[in-house]
Amino acid sequence: MKVMTTPRSVPASSMSRSVAFLFAIACGLAVANIYYAQPLLDSISKEFGITHSSVGIVITITQVCYALGLFLLVPLGDLLNRRWLIAGQMLLSVLALIVVGTASSSTVLFIGISAVGLLAVVTQTLVAFAATLAAPAERGRVVGSVTSGIVIGILLARSFAGVLTDLAGWRSVYLVSAVLTFIMASALFRVLPHDKPERESLSYPQLLRSMFTLFLQERILRIRAALALMIFTAFSILWTSLVLPLSAPPLSLSHSAIGAFGLAGAAGALAAARAGRLADRGLGQRTTGVALILLLASWLPIHYTPHSLLALIVGIILLDLAVQAVHVTNQSMIFTVRPEARSRLTAGYMMFYSIGSATGSIASTMIYDSFGWDGVCLLGATVSAVALLFWSLTRRLS
Repeated sequence: MKVMTTPRSVPASSMSRSVAFLFAIACGLAVANIYYAQPLLDSISKEFGITHSSVGIVITITQVCYALGLFLLVPLGDLLNRRWLIAGQMLLSVLALIVVGTASSSTVLFIGISAVGLLAVVTQTLVAFAATLAAPAERGRVVGSVTSGIVIGILLARSFAGVLTDLAGWRSVYLVSAVLTFIMASALFRVLPHDKPERESLSYPQLLRSMFTLFLQERILRIRAALALMIFTAFSILWTSLVLPLSAPPLSLSHSAIGAFGLAGAAGALAAARAGRLADRGLGQRTTGVALILLLASWLPIHYTPHSLLALIVGIILLDLAVQAVHVTNQSMIFTVRPEARSRLTAGYMMFYSIGSATGSIASTMIYDSFGWDGVCLLGATVSAVALLFWSLTRRLS
């Protein structure tokens, strides 16, 4: 594969904390758009006359289109000017959010929500761009800061949507997000450099096919993608099924109270941002091992959820700390190879993230229906143990 390089207008240098913080906010805001609908399904069902058994398709459409965006849009960061690509995707997201917020029929709603999911992958373009802008010695720190914004956006989206819906209705969630996204697009366009990345002489179809070549050529990508699949399966096992024991007797918590547990997860995610600094110091493998041990251990306090909310909070913090630490380390390590293909590396890696999230969601609800909360915790612990075993067998290979 022939590589054509052009001078970069902005060499990798120290990325200020303020710019990294802006990237993190933008990532959190964009990824939250695909999670707002979860607490709004009941309101959407009533508004459009969609049965409760069918309204879940709103979530499915969003996630499927997000996966398509990972494959179809994120790799474009290796070909196009990322300043314009990011701003353009965010402005299109504004239009999609307005369509959802003003939808007059379920058909219009589905079209708008599909576009929202497809365009939310701008988060991954931002992560790859941040890794490119950062100096090698601080790449892990920058990636850690930016990806923390993604996890926090996911965890707080439900709470934000619930509160805003209580105040002004479900449509206000998407309309307010449209305004915030427009402001963020304007801010990023002013801050982002005039990007001229190293480019490969590939057509768009060749660009997409080259993602499969990267998996064949880069062992570290294969290993870290497999770890991503397992840790996000565990993450989704907890967060998909958690509402079931919390809303059932004897706890019988309200939806607002249940959503508040996302704050504990956000605390764990913030704490894990330091994992990137450890990766910068060459301690990525050690960080991964410790984090996977914590992930496995987190299921013990989580198991006591029906008897102790304090134990649950401890377990959530440990689990989110562990998942985020491995995630940050994974990305820090794969970004050290093939600088000209960082967007494709990100896209390929995140596809396994999506597969893991979907697998955990489906498996956890099925297991809960048959075996209750004990079964869910056993499933989560088993997946975590397999991830730890896989790491121990492959740590000398990457």
